[in-house]
Formats: sequence, C-alpha cells, structure tokens
Amino acid sequence: MKTTRWHSCNVLQAGTDARRLWQFATGNSQVALSAEQRLVSSAPLPARLITKDWRTLWQKKLNIAWLPAEQVFLRIIHLPKCEPEELRSMVELQLEKLSPLPVNQIVWSFEVVPQSSGELRTVIVIIAERSLVEDFLGKLESAGYLADRLELPFLHQLLTTPIDGDGVWIYLQPAEARTLYLTAWWCGGTLQQVNLLNLPAGEAGAAALAAQLNQIAWAGEIEGWLASPPRWHLVADHAGAAGWESALRQWTSEPIELVPPLATPALAALTAQRAARSESKANLLPPEFSARYQQQFIDRLWMRGLGALTLVYMAAVLIYFGALYVLKFKASKVQDQVTGLSAAYTNALQLKERVRILQEQVNLKFAALDCWKVASELLPPEVTLTSFSFSKGVRLSLRGNASRDDESKIGEYNEAMSKATLNGATLFTQVNPYNIAVNGNTAAWSFECTLQPGQNE
Repeated sequence: MKTTRWHSCNVLQAGTDARRLWQFATGNSQVALSAEQRLVSSAPLPARLITKDWRTLWQKKLNIAWLPAEQVFLRIIHLPKCEPEELRSMVELQLEKLSPLPVNQIVWSFEVVPQSSGELRTVIVIIAERSLVEDFLGKLESAGYLADRLELPFLHQLLTTPIDGDGVWIYLQPAEARTLYLTAWWCGGTLQQVNLLNLPAGEAGAAALAAQLNQIAWAGEIEGWLASPPRWHLVADHAGAAGWESALRQWTSEPIELVPPLATPALAALTAQRAARSESKANLLPPEFSARYQQQFIDRLWMRGLGALTLVYMAAVLIYFGALYVLKFKASKVQDQVTGLSAAYTNALQLKERVRILQEQVNLKFAALDCWKVASELLPPEVTLTSFSFSKGVRLSLRGNASRDDESKIGEYNEAMSKATLNGATLFTQVNPYNIAVNGNTAAWSFECTLQPGQNE
C-alpha cells in the first residue's frame, strides 16, 4: 500500500478545561516541533495551524486528535497469522463477543502488537461508544478542527515500551478526582491481557486497583498463561507514583520497578512520528466523517477558487472601465482640440487650394510660353503659323498656311516638333501627324501635340 508523505502533523489534546495543540514538521519519517499552543477550552484554535488550504494539495497536513481514554474499552485477542487484508475481517467476526455494547452502537479499530515469535498474532481491539465519539467530534468541529485520525495516546506508549521479560506494566494518568490505569500483562513474550481502568483517586482507588489485579491474576492462572508471580513495573513519575507504589506493595511482595513515563509533549511527538511512519493503524474516526471532511475540503477549495476567479474578473472589469474612462477623457480632450483647430484648419485648406490654383495657372503660363518658344523657333520660314492654342494644360494645337510647293516643309516642321526638347528632356509625348487642305496654290495645315507630364510644372 502506498504511504502518504506528510509535510506537517497536528496533535490535539482536548480536555474539559483546556486544550493543547502541537504542530510537528515531518520529513524523512522524523518529526520536529514547529509550534505549541496551550489554550482554554473556550478559546478558538489557531486557524493558520489547523486549517487545510490549497497548499495542502502538495504539502500534506495530518490532523490527529486524542480521544479521552475514559471513553474507550480495550480487548486482547489472539488470531492465527494471516494476510494483512484478511485481519480486519477476522477481528470483525469476534466483535459481538468482545464489545460491551451492541455492534451497531460502537466505533472500533485495532492495532497489531509486534512480537518476535509464536504462531498466533496478538491484536489489541479498541472500542468506543459511537454517540460519545460523534459528540467529541462535534466539539472539535465547532472549534474548527477536522480530525483525520482519532487515536488513544496510551496505546502509543504501550506499544513502544521496551519489554525485557514477563511482567505487568501499570501506566498511570493521575487527575484530581480520578486516575486512569492501563495494565498490560506480558507472559511468554506475548501480551496476554490489557485493561483500561478509571478508578477513584486516593485509598479507594488503590483498593479498587488491587481488587482488579487480583481478578486478572486469578483469570490468568485459570487460563494457564500466568504460571508464576509476575514482575511489576509502575510507569509513572515520582510524584504520581508515591501513593500508588505503597498501595501496590501492600498487595504484592514482589519488587516494583518504577519506570519514568513519557511527558505529554514527548507522547505527542511519538504520536506524530508513528503516524508519519505509517506505524499507527488504530483510527477511531468513523469512515463517514472522514469522507465528509474530505468533501468539505474539496468544496472549500472550489469555493475559494471561484471566489478568487471572481475577484480577478472584477479587478479586470474595473481596470477595463478605468482604462476606458481614461481613454474617453483623452479622446474628449483631443476632440476639443480638433474643434478649436477646425476653423484654422479650414482656412489653411482654403489657402492651400488657392495657392495650388495660382501655381497651376503660373505653370500653365510658363508651359504655354515654352511651347510658343519651341514652336516659333522650329517654324520654317516658308511656313506661316496662324493659330496657337494651348488647352487643358497638356494639349497644343497648331494651325497655319504654306504654299503648295512647300508641303515638304510642313512635314519637316511636324517631325521637328516631335523631337523637340526642353532642358534636355523631350517636350512632347505625342505629336499627331499633320493634316493638309489644298486650296489653289495655298495649303492649310494643322496638327496637335501632347505635352510631356511635368513640363507644365
């Protein structure tokens, strides 16, 4: 099974009067404390630590909550070794016998106890009343904490305690009015019995503990797994063990070894470490809660994404209308300038047109003079020019008379006009052939010439 690489892990201890929150950075299956918060139960949890956002898609965050131990039942069963996928079904077959409540009213999980030998596999079954679990999760939800795992902290300390032989380990969690006890009986290298007791503090609690230990010892002798007096280990600090150690010594003559417990922050670090390494399998979070939290996370991402997209769209619209307003303002200023300059511009166009007309008139005059100059210079003495007409700026019409005997001179004149030049350039683009009308001894001639473009400028 593929394991998840967690980027950070939160561990929440929710008590009646106070809450403690630890955040650990997880990497390479190691944990390092990043933040620690101690809050009263009415104070809100820091959202920046517990809330999952879009960064959680690649920086995975795990939220773990500790279920109060007084709401949990523990049972030990020994099952034949099997495939990991089949183990849950085998445990489920034993639930009706193990559970103190109807199966449909409980939430359960299990943890496999590591052991080096034996044909049977030892499994710790954790059972909690469903209504209490749902009520506890509801309180966490109201504080904004959506748990991914719901665990029992006692279990982590039990499974990581070094076991050097047969004996009884008693874990204490003292409080003002009551004390929680977790007793673990190891015999033959196997965890035979686990009991989670919630007893009164003081002498009454010590007497109740002694009675419970007597019952378990008798049951062990009857079942055959307790063949000799066990060694006793009390997992508690000196202050918490002072009264209970003396009570235990009155019940047993065997020596009692005092084992220092894990401090609460160290237990939180152990919880995060086992989760990061995928060593912790017991999770009392109901599957429907996990599915709902996951759907809420996806919906929240969608809503935030749509909200961000809406904000970007609105910003783009505002920028567009702002730019449009600026451009309209500039356009109105330009229009005002155009309106102010329109009269001067119209006058300038009129003046320009007048200048153009005058220039054309001047050019036509000079063009006509140039044509007259060329026509008169090339005219043979025997030929008379009677009409000179310059029209449309490019058309030159010539008419004249000559004696009948000088018709050849008219042809020479026509050819000379076709080759005429002015300032080194051909003057006419086309010179039409001449026409002659003979009347007696007089020949009347005429032809037209087309002025070269540019010669009239």
